[in-house]
Amino acid sequence: MTLVSSDSGLALDQTEELVLVHDRATGLGAVVAIDDTTLGPAIGGVRWRIYPDEAAAITEARRLARVMTLKSAVAGIASGGAKAVVFRPAPTVRDGDRRALMEAFGRVVEGLGGVYVPGLDMGTVLDDLSVIATQARGICVLEPSEQTAVGLFAGLRAVAELHWEAGLSGRSALVQGAGHVGAGIVARLAAAGARVALADLDAGRARQVADDVGGEVIDPDAVIGHPCDIFVPCAIGRLIDAASVPRLRCTVIAGAANDVLSHRDAAHLLLAAGIDYVPDFLINSGGVIAIHAARNGWDEGTITEAVEGIGDRIREVMEAARHGGRTPLSIAEELASTRLGHPVSVPD
Repeated sequence: MTLVSSDSGLALDQTEELVLVHDRATGLGAVVAIDDTTLGPAIGGVRWRIYPDEAAAITEARRLARVMTLKSAVAGIASGGAKAVVFRPAPTVRDGDRRALMEAFGRVVEGLGGVYVPGLDMGTVLDDLSVIATQARGICVLEPSEQTAVGLFAGLRAVAELHWEAGLSGRSALVQGAGHVGAGIVARLAAAGARVALADLDAGRARQVADDVGGEVIDPDAVIGHPCDIFVPCAIGRLIDAASVPRLRCTVIAGAANDVLSHRDAAHLLLAAGIDYVPDFLINSGGVIAIHAARNGWDEGTITEAVEGIGDRIREVMEAARHGGRTPLSIAEELASTRLGHPVSVPD
């Protein structure tokens, strides 16, 4: 197994450490991007998917690792930011082969000496973390989506109360993604009196989740441009760009998806369009709080207070942005930079 630590030379903000992995025995190809450990060990999920080439995987790992740094910093926890990508070798991998790949990846994590803390991400499941934990110490095998949904809902409630006297009650919300977080937020929005629409590539899953709350299902291709008060992206990232902003028909964008803006300038386009964008790293930090809490033995009351506090931080950021005529993104980045003691921002 070869570990190579280097600067990739990509036109992205500098990454603290980049680890490229090629394991001949198993065929594992992976990258671990450790963005910043100023505040503590770097937490970040393990993504398992197909990429067009290694450079594309490295680019995404570095971008998402920076988002994790921002997320941990604004959440007020003593953790840094990282992201790992396992290059998915084929659309389907046999269970035995997958286990061998995850064991090899676990040895990589162990070799990093505790500086990287893996979690779940797109394409990985709890069984994968369990296998990684057989090879690396300090792994928390937990599903953080419940706390992500709790924090997301606290944020949605806060921003809705800034816009409408009745908060979420009577508002229309479009949720993109019917996974664990998306399904959880659909149920919470409906219980709060919101009218919910849902889109997902898995039409059957979308219908099941929507039917449980009397919601509407829309075509995934119609998400941009569908009229709603609140757009809640809980699926793919880099969704909002110069082409999509003029087509949006919402008042608020706030969701669990990471890296929602394709480029940081999109935040200014949204401001000019009169759309409140709640930075994703600010509102979806419930999961990273849960992982940090598990590693540090927090009790349930402390966890609940920290996750519910997401709503208070969002209220402060959105009000500061409104009064200062600035983007919420710039305000949230300032919060993270202050805590880190050096400038930090989402990549261009």
